[in-house]
Order: sequence, then C-alpha cells, then structure tokens
Amino acid sequence: MAADAAVAGVATPVPAPMKRRSVLRGWAGLLIATACVAAVGGAWWMAREAIDAARTAFETDARIAHRVLSQRAVQHDAILDTLTLLQPARGESAEQRLPAVYPQVLRVLRRERGSVWAGVDANEAAALDAGESASRTQARAALGAVDFAQGRYWLVRADETTSFALLIDARAPLEPGEWPLPAATPVRALLQHAGQPLVLNPGHLAERGWRFDFTKRLATESQPFDVVLSATLAPTALPWPRLAFWLAACSALALVAAQWQRQRQAARRHSERARIDQVSRLNAMGELAAGIAHELNQPLTAVLANTGAAARLLGDDEPDLASARHAMSQAAAQAQRAGDVLARLRRLIERPDRGAQTQQVALAPLLTRAIDLLDAEWRELGVHPLLQCEPAALTVQADAVALEQIVHNLLTNAQQALAQVPAAERRLTVAARIEGANVLLSVRDSGPGFAPDALPHVFEPFFSTREGGLGLGLSLSESLALAQGGALRAEQALPRGALFTLALPRAASR
Repeated sequence: MAADAAVAGVATPVPAPMKRRSVLRGWAGLLIATACVAAVGGAWWMAREAIDAARTAFETDARIAHRVLSQRAVQHDAILDTLTLLQPARGESAEQRLPAVYPQVLRVLRRERGSVWAGVDANEAAALDAGESASRTQARAALGAVDFAQGRYWLVRADETTSFALLIDARAPLEPGEWPLPAATPVRALLQHAGQPLVLNPGHLAERGWRFDFTKRLATESQPFDVVLSATLAPTALPWPRLAFWLAACSALALVAAQWQRQRQAARRHSERARIDQVSRLNAMGELAAGIAHELNQPLTAVLANTGAAARLLGDDEPDLASARHAMSQAAAQAQRAGDVLARLRRLIERPDRGAQTQQVALAPLLTRAIDLLDAEWRELGVHPLLQCEPAALTVQADAVALEQIVHNLLTNAQQALAQVPAAERRLTVAARIEGANVLLSVRDSGPGFAPDALPHVFEPFFSTREGGLGLGLSLSESLALAQGGALRAEQALPRGALFTLALPRAASR
C-alpha cells in the first residue's frame, strides 16, 4: 500500500520509542548473557579448583611415597655397607639378627672369595655372581636377581674378601604413619623394573575423569626402580552442591534482572503509549484535515448555493416564498451535517475513549456518499469503483460520522495504492455482506499490496512509508472501529493488492 501500509522497497525511519525499546532489549540481553557467563565461568572455576586441589594432594602423596621408598632403598645399601665393614665372624647368624630388625630383609647370604653362594639355585647363583661383579666394579651395592612376580629381589655388595647378598621383600609393610596411601585409597602405586610391575597399592582408577600420573626413579643407583603412581578424579568427586548452588544463584540473578528489565520496559511502553495517544490525537488533525475538508466542502457548498438561491428568490419583484423557504431548509440541513462533522472531531480530541455514540446506520447510502466525495480523484485515476451491498437495505450499529471517516481513510489509502500501478490494471471493489451477528465491509484494491514484513505493522502509530505521511490514518481507523465494538484487519489480496475488512455489529431489526 502507498499510504499507511508499507510498500516494498521503501525505507521507513525507526521511531525513537522503537529505538529505546531496542536499547532496553539490548540491556536485558546483556544482563542475561552476563549472568550466563558468570554461571558458566564460576562453575568452571570451582570445578578447576577442585581438580587442582585433588592434583596437588595426589602429587604431595606421590612425593611422600617416593621419599619413603627411596629411604628404604638407601637403608638396604647402608645395611650391606655395614655388613662389609663389620665382617661378622663365621658362625654368627646375620640371617637371624637382620630380619628381626628389618622385616623387609628375608635372607642374608655371605660368600667368601673362592666359594659359592649357598642355599640358592643355579639361576639365582648366576644372577648373584653378576651382581657381585657389578658391585665390585662400581664399588657399591648392585642388583642381583629381580622377581617382582614374587615381590622380591636380591641386592649384592662385594668386598675384597667377602660378599653379602640381601633377599628383600619389596612388599614388606612400612612403619606405621610412613606410607601416605591408606589401603582403601583410589591411588594405584607400582614399582617397575625392566617392564616388571610390582603392585604396592592396587587402588581403583575410574574409567572417566581427570587422570593424574607420577613417575620418578628411586633415589639410589643400586636399585633402579621407578615409582609409578596413578589416580583418576571421577566427575562424581566434583563439589556438585557448590556448583548447583552457584548455578541456581546465577539463574535467579538472571531471572531477577530479566524481570526487572521487563518491568522497566512495560513502564516505558505504557508511558510511550500514553504519549503517543495524546500526540496522535493532536497530529491526526493534519491527516484528517484533507478528509474533513472534503466532507465539509459539500455541505458548505450546498449551504452557499441554497442561501444564494433564497436571496435571489426573495429579491424578485414577486418573491417565491415557497421556493425560498425550501432552499433555506436545505441550507439548514447541510449546515447541521457540517456541525455533526465538527462535533465528532471535537469528541475525538477531547474524549477519544467515549467518542463513539452508535446508532442504526444505513450502509449503502453511507458508502455511496463516501465514494462520491472522492469522485474527482476517481476520474483522475480512471477508476470506476464497484459497490456491492447485499442486501441493499443493510444497516449496522455504528457512529455514522466515525464510520464515514474510516471508509474515507480506506478509500484514500486505496487511491494512493492504485496510483502506483498502470491505469489499465486499476480496480477497486467496496462490498458489504452479513456474517452472523456482524456486517463485513471490505475494500479491495489492485495496487502493489503489502511488503512481506510490513503487514504486521500497518496499524501501528507512526508506521508509514508514504513520504510526508504521519502513519496515523490506519491507526486512527482501527481505534474508531474498536470504539464502536468492531474490528479492522488487513491482508494481502490475491493475485495482487490489499484487502481491508471492517467488521461492525449488525443493527437489530426494528
């Protein structure tokens, strides 16, 4: 449409109230987005803190375990060094005395140079010989046979004349309070040597979660074992109550912020609506002026013509009193009609909510009169309006002046739309029919119709694509229709054009 309905391809400036609403919606979105970021960020931080705390505790326990195992390994070296220094006399039972002091020492073997290792099989003897040779070369204790399947290994220390070997139980318990990992801990602890694992603590590693690992060699060259600890922090170990509380608090904050923003928007909309209603009643005079001028022009012209005729009739030598009286009565009737238009205009300005004073109105004469008021424009456009009113004596319950104004606005809107299409394609149909308890009055034109995104906004105040238009004609028409208990709707006509339908209560039969 070319008037208050939008035409495709024509840009419409965004009113200030709409810009302010966009700003408010932007602030509301910013508040909600900030709350969401705070919720996610806070939850991530708390989860990260819990994971870091678990990792720190794991690494602390791992370092303690490594230190304890290293101390024991160093203790084994010290035992062998002591044996070689003291050289207990043959016949003294070091095997009996050392296990009583050190539970991890299962056996002590002594071999004089030139003799063999007693009490071991050939494989162990060969491993002890290799360990003795390495010990003599390196001048320190060296590994003999390692059997982590049994949790044992031999440690050999060679001297010039005598060599000693310790059979050590790697699984032997430590002193109470030394080992940092309780039996029920989820941490897995291993000793590894040449691919052989020795489980010190089986632990329980969850299938999913955050994995922690620690690997470090014992602090002695004689026992090159790797201390390997592993743990998994399962998702269930996270501080879910704190996380839930934080998320709930952020959600509540977002809801409160959104509600507060909605209330602010509602208050602003109410204020803007009140201002727009007041301004529209004042500015509508500019839009209505042309229509009122058309409507007043005819009765005022008739008043002038009739009073002029009466003056001529009374000025004749033989005054024609009957004709003069008839002319004056016609002038009075036309003056009364003009007064009704002005009274309606005053009621719209002063009391727009109570301006509709309905009565039974014959629809066909009113439509004919409204079309005739724009006769010059129809001729200029080359349009022959088609009026269909069934039945011809159809009446509605409405305010006649307000109804004329609505029809006038719709016809003016149609004229401006038809001016945008070729003359041969211009069609206008005004039809009225009964539907239930209502009368439906439709105005259909063959103009360009509505832009796809304009139809929902055609009745909004100040929405106009016509250059210089205030965008109040259709808005005012809708308000007038609602004030009379009716409704006005707009839709796209097929194959092209616009269709406005006015529903008004049908007048009760007399």
